[in-house]
Amino acid sequence: MKILVCISSVPDTTSKINFTADKSAFDKNGIQWVINPLDEFALSKAVKLQEQGASVTVINVGDATTEPVIRKALAIGANDAIRINIEPKDSYSVAKEIANIAQSGSYDLILCGKESIDYNGGAVPGMVAQLLNLPFVNACVGLEVNVGEAKAVREIEGGKETISVKLPAVIAGQKGMVDEKDLIIPNMRGIMSARTKSLQVNEPVNTEVRVEAVSYDAVPARAAVKMVTPDNLDELVRLLHEEAKVI
Repeated sequence: MKILVCISSVPDTTSKINFTADKSAFDKNGIQWVINPLDEFALSKAVKLQEQGASVTVINVGDATTEPVIRKALAIGANDAIRINIEPKDSYSVAKEIANIAQSGSYDLILCGKESIDYNGGAVPGMVAQLLNLPFVNACVGLEVNVGEAKAVREIEGGKETISVKLPAVIAGQKGMVDEKDLIIPNMRGIMSARTKSLQVNEPVNTEVRVEAVSYDAVPARAAVKMVTPDNLDELVRLLHEEAKVI
């Protein structure tokens, strides 16, 4: 079984987010980059499926600056990696590149996180499935794979549902796809072996961008807290009604 795991390079959650002076782009200076956490759940699941004889390839759409993140994915346990040499601009162009590799590689299973934590678009997995005309399961929190079939557990409003799909298929995972304690942390052996694993760089087949960011704005600063004494209920009601506008 051949598994393709889509990973994206995102800012560490502790990074301070800034934009360029003209607010036209994200300021990458001083940012620590990591594997998108939701993709990491998918990657850990794929590596565990190696026990069933699976081979795992990771794919990233990004320029050369993403290679340290790709090497970490190889250290976690992926067999090889592919990088599409283009800076990601929108969901469609990213999905198009992934779909092209998936189609030419005849993968049995395509795994990814349901969204990236930087833009939270959540569009790429569904687009990949549509471009390949494959079954798609989103928000997966449990996965079992047998010969020619996958059984996925996904979250729905008020509960969970179990879906069986024929392979090949696209499955987008989230926290719970594997237990957090089972997330694979690279050890020294993995880090050393990652240096010798294949990292193939492909040029993009598609440069069409359908969505373009016009400008970025930071979240407005929170207003100062107003303290109200316990015996001043009238003032509390007034503030909630006139300023907070919640009653």
